[in-house]
Amino acid sequence: MRKPRDFDSELQALADKAKLLKERRVRQLGELIIATGADAIDTDMLAGALLGAVAMKDPNTKEGWRKAGAGFFQRSVRRSAARPEHQPEGTLPLSGGGASA
Repeated sequence: MRKPRDFDSELQALADKAKLLKERRVRQLGELIIATGADAIDTDMLAGALLGAVAMKDPNTKEGWRKAGAGFFQRSVRRSAARPEHQPEGTLPLSGGGASA
């Protein structure tokens, strides 16, 4: 005889996975905004720029934006690889010692 499936636990597991994916998506969007420097822009202006990008119908303009975005990510990968002395925010310095005043 076949073991019955627990649909409730499977649905809960799927809901939990969907929630984690949404949280990751929001976190990555925040990281992208910070990485591009768009966090320095007024929220209303940023929202307006995004709405304008969504409404844009010209495929040539969209392709230009896509290429610029791809170039940004390629530069940021090279830049982070070229600076091994860079420390992630919130970490202690490797050269030790106490805090200087």
